[in-house]
Amino acid sequence: MKNGRSRLPSRQRVKYVISDFMTTSVAFLLFNIYRFHYFGNYTQAMDYIFSSKLVVEEVTVPLVMLGVYWLSGYYNNPFGKSRLQELLTTFFSALINSALVYLVLLINDQTGERRLNYEMLIVLTGLLFILPYLGRLTLTDLARNHFRTHRWQFNCLVVGNSAKSRETAGMLLGSGRVDYRIIGFVEIPGEHRIEDGETLYNLSELRSVCETMDIDQVVIAMERYDDDKVMNILRELYTLEIPVKIAPDTLSYVTSAIRLKDIYGEPFVDLTVPMMSESSKNVKRLFDVVASVMVILLLSPLYIAIGLLVRLDSAGGVLYSQERIGRRQRPFRIYKFRTMKADAESGVPMLSNDSDTRITRVGRVLRKYRLDELPQFWNVIKGDMSIVGPRPERAYFIRQIVEKAPYYTLVYQVRPGITSWGMVKFGYASNLEEMIERTRYDLIYMANMSLLVDMKILIYTVRTVIKGKGI
Repeated sequence: MKNGRSRLPSRQRVKYVISDFMTTSVAFLLFNIYRFHYFGNYTQAMDYIFSSKLVVEEVTVPLVMLGVYWLSGYYNNPFGKSRLQELLTTFFSALINSALVYLVLLINDQTGERRLNYEMLIVLTGLLFILPYLGRLTLTDLARNHFRTHRWQFNCLVVGNSAKSRETAGMLLGSGRVDYRIIGFVEIPGEHRIEDGETLYNLSELRSVCETMDIDQVVIAMERYDDDKVMNILRELYTLEIPVKIAPDTLSYVTSAIRLKDIYGEPFVDLTVPMMSESSKNVKRLFDVVASVMVILLLSPLYIAIGLLVRLDSAGGVLYSQERIGRRQRPFRIYKFRTMKADAESGVPMLSNDSDTRITRVGRVLRKYRLDELPQFWNVIKGDMSIVGPRPERAYFIRQIVEKAPYYTLVYQVRPGITSWGMVKFGYASNLEEMIERTRYDLIYMANMSLLVDMKILIYTVRTVIKGKGI
């Protein structure tokens, strides 16, 4: 991207936010002018519009509506939206915002005539749809014009140097929504290589090229797909936060469970993000934060009681922290109530089991009811974890897992969780084979991620805790 990777999407996102705030403010102001003719207890419209009640509404309502726009996922990917997607997202946001305004502000403005009530809702919804949509459409068309005139470009690196890679590059260059600049092709050992004057890189240079050339997107277009090579590429690039895309025209564990999305008008799937709708991702994150804050506040007496029991039971700190690997392979410190003796692990990392002598008396009870996991709600608030997601592991064990199960790399698409489908179905793992088995459940979860599935896992988790089946 000519303006520097990541800056242009951020700027476009800010433009959408400003446009939405301004058009929503105007829409609500126009609605209040309309509202005056039916419900205003003032002789002059301006007196009504600038009354203290309306002034507060004019400031707060558009801000609340911005929250709804964020939850809709509209701002997540500022480029590449289809016109239909933009229209539908704006329309459903208008419906939700109208319902909120009606239920919170207008419920007492009933006229007693059903027709006028319906008219009021229709006018409100129409204004909240038409004006924001026109603002968004204007910005989208301006952006597409910048791409058409090559003022804006996405730097793209194609992995592969064969007829397949050239075909894929042609598809990218023919995309009508954005403008791609093919920086070069990465040679894969064993392919029928092409020498046509294009810039070529070795596979070992992949990460350095992405860092030095401001690569915005990597597209895998191998002559023959190799799952292990794809996983190696993902491991190299996850931490750079660069989309890694692939055409799912092969049957493999990499693409078989991935649902197709419209990615810039071409049938590519992004291997670095979970297959959830953008709105679901935002709702999931909001739920994580709100629920975690509530848990910590409501269960604070339990936190204190557990802390005292741990401290009195054995020497050592109340909390235990350990480095784990999270989303996009980023390390973070996970927090637990200490359930083992102090300095229980001084050498090679070890997994625990039911008969582990390192576990304290209080620790055994905490693990049985999974109360030792309670401090991790702070990890959720910080953004290290989610409430539901694959369990995070230590780097020492991850290296061993990846050697036997390369597909484990796919768990880096999402934040790790306090609980998971693997924990519900399998529980704690006491050896490497069990860790790999539990990972399969987590991958099944990731292929079917949804808010409904998260709710089911939480219900099963609560049942596990109540029955004391944590270990």
